[in-house]
Amino acid sequence: MTAAALPADLAVPDYGRSTLADVLPGVATALGVPVRRGDLPADPLGLTAALAGARRVAVLLVDGLGADLVRQHADIAPTLAALAAPVGDLSAPCPSTTPVSLTTLGTGLPPGSHGVLGFVTIVPGSAGATGEERSLNHTQWADDPDPRTWQSQRTVFEQAADAGVAVTTVAPYAYRGSGLSDAAYRGADYAGTVSAGDLAAGLVQALGAGPRALAYGYTPELDLTGHVRGVDSPAWRAQLALVDRLVEQVVGALPDDAALVVTADHGMLDVPEYTRLDLDEEPELLDGVRLLAGEPRARYVHAVPGAAEDVLQRWREALGPRAWVVSRDEAFASGVFGPVDDALAGRVGDVVALARGSWALTATRREPGPSRLAAYHGSLTGVELAIPLLTAHGRALH
Repeated sequence: MTAAALPADLAVPDYGRSTLADVLPGVATALGVPVRRGDLPADPLGLTAALAGARRVAVLLVDGLGADLVRQHADIAPTLAALAAPVGDLSAPCPSTTPVSLTTLGTGLPPGSHGVLGFVTIVPGSAGATGEERSLNHTQWADDPDPRTWQSQRTVFEQAADAGVAVTTVAPYAYRGSGLSDAAYRGADYAGTVSAGDLAAGLVQALGAGPRALAYGYTPELDLTGHVRGVDSPAWRAQLALVDRLVEQVVGALPDDAALVVTADHGMLDVPEYTRLDLDEEPELLDGVRLLAGEPRARYVHAVPGAAEDVLQRWREALGPRAWVVSRDEAFASGVFGPVDDALAGRVGDVVALARGSWALTATRREPGPSRLAAYHGSLTGVELAIPLLTAHGRALH
């Protein structure tokens, strides 16, 4: 299959060179862990040198902290703006959405290798007596399907723990024991948090868990605020200031031999009403469709048997320049997911539609909540893909 060329405003993540997948393998390598990630190099970002001999490293992922947004609001986030950026921006994976990104971070692998391939994906082979296959929302995932089967790759956390590193995830109590936490953070002790202050204190405490320590922290509120209020809102800017204060507290309390790495899972952009296409009001686009998955800026369309080519052509003609619309095979050949394991291919739709510009493919009747959001992400525009990699060091490492 010849790869379908992406439009100039979309980009293929450069897996194995400068993406979110490369962060934890580099950190673990800097801590002396022999990381294995298939054919990809262990430390393509050069974090062994950038972390300057640190024996304890905290990695903080701020959900929704796009690199462009950090630069635009340096006055609101002076601590973030002052941190070192040793390799420039990184890229989120495809789709640029939280479950995909968190699993990409935790495994050190592209989505096509770990299998968490979208916010909502079909569960192939799940058709029961009704004959209808079900979908999986990865943010509402408990234990069905089994996380260790659905995402069977060993995480970087497991590899670090096996090498004698004390490994801790510091994240909200509500996510403890979830399918996504198991898929992405397997191998780390889970320390539940109740607030931003608790996260800051918990990260610093986890750095003291052993002579070599890897502490991973996650904070979701900036992303949630952006979705509900928009990234061009007083609420979002106020939340960014709180994130900056959180980072300041961690930096100020770093042990002398420790380092902090700050990154994100994706950027995001506001979507006005005039660039929303409601799929529930476009019956010709749903003709021949057995299941609509993904999310408003990264749609997976599963066709009824024999209808895939017709569905592809209708979506291409109807969406035109509003989205990059390709077949599953064309999407795989483009490399946006990295190499895709054959056993995982059916989780992606027969048709893939990645939004361009500020367009969103909403579905107001079947997805009323998500269709009302102010800001989105998921596609491959620069503002969605560009994420920061920022570092700070304890006093002994300067």
